[in-house]
Amino acid sequence: MILRIASVISSIRIKDIIDILLMTYIIYKGFKLVRETKAQQLITGIFIILVIYFIASPSVLDLRMMSYLLDNFFQVGLIALVVVFQPELRRILERVGRTNVKTVFNSGYRADNVTQNWADAIEVIGKAVEQLSETATGALIVIERTNRLGEQIENGTVLDCIPSVQILGNIFIKNTPLHDGAVIIRNARIIAAGCFLPTPQKEERINKQLGSRHRAAIGMSENSDAIIIVVSEETGTVSVAENGELTRGYNKESLTTYLRSKLIPDTNRDVNIISILKSGKEHINGRKKH
Repeated sequence: MILRIASVISSIRIKDIIDILLMTYIIYKGFKLVRETKAQQLITGIFIILVIYFIASPSVLDLRMMSYLLDNFFQVGLIALVVVFQPELRRILERVGRTNVKTVFNSGYRADNVTQNWADAIEVIGKAVEQLSETATGALIVIERTNRLGEQIENGTVLDCIPSVQILGNIFIKNTPLHDGAVIIRNARIIAAGCFLPTPQKEERINKQLGSRHRAAIGMSENSDAIIIVVSEETGTVSVAENGELTRGYNKESLTTYLRSKLIPDTNRDVNIISILKSGKEHINGRKKH
């Protein structure tokens, strides 16, 4: 075994190392681009199918019917992938075409103190939402977490700035160009504004009293793990949508406490989310009003 390993190592050329590094970099960039779209979920599904195909193969469990169906599936797999991934492939190619030398090796946002950045952003969001609520100014703020929201960012206006009460207040002033859409916050920065969000999967089951902002918030929370904050234009009520559920009746303190518990990891702090939600909040469960 040692002789074989030594033989392999001795056969490696400088060109092979460069080749491996280039392919690694291309695959890494490809994964980063895919993370910005729904293609990530599709790739996960394809990976699961490949695992099933391996298990069903004659060398493992020898599931003949399953192997036959998957063999036929993979025969047209390339064409199917092109059809299914057509929107994502187009976006990726467009993005590659816009790439210049300065951005090729750009690894994105780096923070020396991520916790402090989020703490500052949460405080700003709390103050801004409090002011918007007092004046009954409609607002929709999306806080991105694990799932990337590249598709929503692309249909809005890119800002990429540090959050401030003034910026958030100006964005949602009525009749301004960006007030109707959503603000998306990524890595404690305002990435884009005026973004349109997906509609709920079963809109007919949502409480009829909820407006378009609340419906968009529920739809976005169904399609991602983002936290969406809504300020009602009619009543000034502050609501939060997460995982397809909507809770209402937040104030500055309860909202900032909730966001800290979700966005700032702290093993020394045990936040009781249930007590936060019960503190004068109306639970809608994203569907019917209780």
